[in-house]
Amino acid sequence: MDAIEVIAKDVVDAAFKIHKEFGPGLLESAYQACHTYELRKRGRVVQTELKLPIVYDGQEFDEGYRIDELVDGLIIVENKSVDVTHPIHMAQLLTYMKLKNVKLGFLINWNVKLIKNGIQRVVLGLDEPISRTGFIRKP
Repeated sequence: MDAIEVIAKDVVDAAFKIHKEFGPGLLESAYQACHTYELRKRGRVVQTELKLPIVYDGQEFDEGYRIDELVDGLIIVENKSVDVTHPIHMAQLLTYMKLKNVKLGFLINWNVKLIKNGIQRVVLGLDEPISRTGFIRKP
């Protein structure tokens, strides 16, 4: 198994563990704190609320973009605790992935009855089996 897939397994497994403990209803920040803690317990390096500047015409602008979690420098996790995720949430994750040049990301909506229904996996430029149900493949 590729290193990135081992990290991805930890990201998803940690989400299942936390959601099993609390279920839906907490604030996004609470889930993020627990998820970060759980990943660090597993030996992962997790940066939270990481500033993400944009570069335009050779100039760098810090306009308040922040990555919720960057795991081992390879995977972005965007946390939500909302009734329904909207296309703008996916667009946000995709933008962060492109700006940071990261190939794998997860959009996790914690406010669901079953966490498997709240996890969306996004891949940019990696070979990915299409048959993974509930996950999104992006070119």
